[in-house]
Amino acid sequence: MSQTVVLKVGMSCQGCGGAVNRVLGKMDGVESFDIDIKEQKVTVKGNVEPEAVFQTVSKTGKKTSYWPVEAEAEPKAEAEAKAEAVTETKTEAETKTEAETKIETKVDAKADVEQKLAEAETKPSQV
Repeated sequence: MSQTVVLKVGMSCQGCGGAVNRVLGKMDGVESFDIDIKEQKVTVKGNVEPEAVFQTVSKTGKKTSYWPVEAEAEPKAEAEAKAEAVTETKTEAETKTEAETKIETKVDAKADVEQKLAEAETKPSQV
């Protein structure tokens, strides 16, 4: 069964890439591989087991780890961004509600004062 294994390999120069190239070139089951020194990314395709590829590349002495799974990382980031947007929306809505409440309170207070003034004007004075 053909599969793809992606590793993060600490490579800083062409010599590092050459070491990885040599060990993968000798590995059974490897159909193709790509070495990206700039991204420190090695992609191996073929009838291989991920752990066998990991062990083979590790033998070069370069720091090796599995490449982070992008399919899981993207939805998590999107979910966090959506959660932040919802929080911001709620905060804006709460702020608007607080402002509207303050305005209503001021309007109610003003109406009370106006009503009391009107009542005072219509009542005869008791002197």
